Amino acid sequence: MARVREGPTTPKVRVTPEHEGQVLQVVLDAPPGNVLDLQMIESLRAVLAGPARQAEVKAIVFSGTGGHFSYGASIDEHLPGLVEKLLPAFHRLFHDLLSVARPTLAIVRGRCLGGGLELAAFCNWVFASPDAELGVPEVGLGVFPPLAALILRERLGRALAEDLCLTGRVIDGEEALEMGLVDHLSEEPDEAAQQWIVRHLLPRSATALHFTTRAVREPLRARLLSDLEALERMYLGELMRHEDPLEGLRAFMEKRPPRWKNR
Repeated sequence: MARVREGPTTPKVRVTPEHEGQVLQVVLDAPPGNVLDLQMIESLRAVLAGPARQAEVKAIVFSGTGGHFSYGASIDEHLPGLVEKLLPAFHRLFHDLLSVARPTLAIVRGRCLGGGLELAAFCNWVFASPDAELGVPEVGLGVFPPLAALILRERLGRALAEDLCLTGRVIDGEEALEMGLVDHLSEEPDEAAQQWIVRHLLPRSATALHFTTRAVREPLRARLLSDLEALERMYLGELMRHEDPLEGLRAFMEKRPPRWKNR
């Protein structure tokens, strides 16, 4: 597929409009892990505030460079003094996605964990390779994934959402397809996504796609406003007052097993 023109480049995010601006390729560009730190989050929000709102945009495609989608949100910025900025900014990213109201696709190769999985799962469609690694392992760090607790329940149902969040286990593309976390599995997910866009989205009116996206996601918008705010308060105001979250995060950064005190 030919590139029409190079789009804006913001820190850690590469943006390329394609198909005469009808498709916006948004690449997480901080290899090897494409970690969603505050800088990358703000760059993504800048894309959603600008290029993604062009009238002709019919699809936004998220992918990662360097063989992985994303290792997840920055562990360093989960510590007290930083997480109070990181978590609200990350959650505002999803409000932005709902506000933009364009069909979204995630192309997942390699690791797609934590905040990376939350971003992918929030998209309308997920195209993945069989060797992709998907999961929300936050419980192993002594914390929980607020957005995943909401969106995985929406996407998979309560039982599977609880399975992934409570165990923190990482699954491959095959299992993710079986449970509905992935929509399309292919050795070449990029190509599969492009064919899907050409067949199903490009023939449609951008205006119709925008309003239809708004309509089908209106119930999610209401829940995001209420439920996610409550989960964010639980995380920052209750969970982070305990000792184990700090122990889990520091243990990960120090590459050692955590020593839980259960308090």
